[in-house]
Amino acid sequence: MATEVEAGSKREAKPSWLKVRAPGGEQYTKLKETLRELDLYTVCEEARCPNVGECWGAGTATVMLLGHTCTRGCRFCAVTTGNPRGALDPREPEHVARAIGRLGLRYVVLTMVDRDDLLDGGAEQVGRTVSALHREVPGLLIETLVGDFGGRRRDVDRVLESAPHVFAHNIEVVRRLTPTIRDQRCDYERSLQVLRHAKQAHPERLVKSSIMVGIGETDAEVEETLADLRAAGVDIVTLGQYLRPTPKHAAVDRYVTPEAFDHFADVGRGLGFAFVASGPLVRSSYHAAEGFVAARLKPAAPVALAGGQLPESLAEGPTTAPLISPASLVRRERASGA
Repeated sequence: MATEVEAGSKREAKPSWLKVRAPGGEQYTKLKETLRELDLYTVCEEARCPNVGECWGAGTATVMLLGHTCTRGCRFCAVTTGNPRGALDPREPEHVARAIGRLGLRYVVLTMVDRDDLLDGGAEQVGRTVSALHREVPGLLIETLVGDFGGRRRDVDRVLESAPHVFAHNIEVVRRLTPTIRDQRCDYERSLQVLRHAKQAHPERLVKSSIMVGIGETDAEVEETLADLRAAGVDIVTLGQYLRPTPKHAAVDRYVTPEAFDHFADVGRGLGFAFVASGPLVRSSYHAAEGFVAARLKPAAPVALAGGQLPESLAEGPTTAPLISPASLVRRERASGA
């Protein structure tokens, strides 16, 4: 396996495989105009996601629920941290369902900020939104990318009972780094327990998780995390390079080479994951992974990838995919505070 490029403490240029084109194009412009019209804006813009042009050009979307203030403060995340003090928009589920209906998507990811200020962590709001989407957009494939809900099974079950096609929760980093990189309220074993419960409660559902690399882990620890996720019943895993959003966040420890990502993909396939997306620009919400889900659940109507239709190989079992990832949306708060 090729050696990784060490980032260390120096401010060195990013390697060539992390360089992307400036966003643009007809599809990108059309989607951006539609999102603004629907009073939605993108977290990927706020978080300076390198894939905004690629994912918007593919016309894909990930909707972020429960506002844009997270009660947790992970050292890798650029989302605003604070205390929403129980603020909740009861219209959000129906609003999001109507908006997604207008966008004409075949696959949507519903993600969320952590809401430790709510008794159920926001599970009811997520569940209501999934149900609203089932009513408003029949046939839409839905993935829920959620927090750990403090490990409360009843709240995990509330999301599962709304019948998302994919249940996702990110392990984020290896075990050793969890206490220093994720918020202190996060726990490696709890994340595994959430994923395990989701698979045991609904074995027919696809379960998904994601790992960031280049933030201080070793290759052996990445392989250990992959093994832990597979043992917990995870079907789909994505691995991508950590990129520091601001100087206040955790530093990049190394730039992992494409060859090293290929090695992690080989390890994942060997462990038996149904799908592995592993590459420098891969993110947890990943369009090629969504294409795999569509091929698995609706083989007669595959989701189109940027530049063409879903490759037949994605429906054949454990595999990897090209570097495409979707946009992230958040409900824009009105000036009145509504």
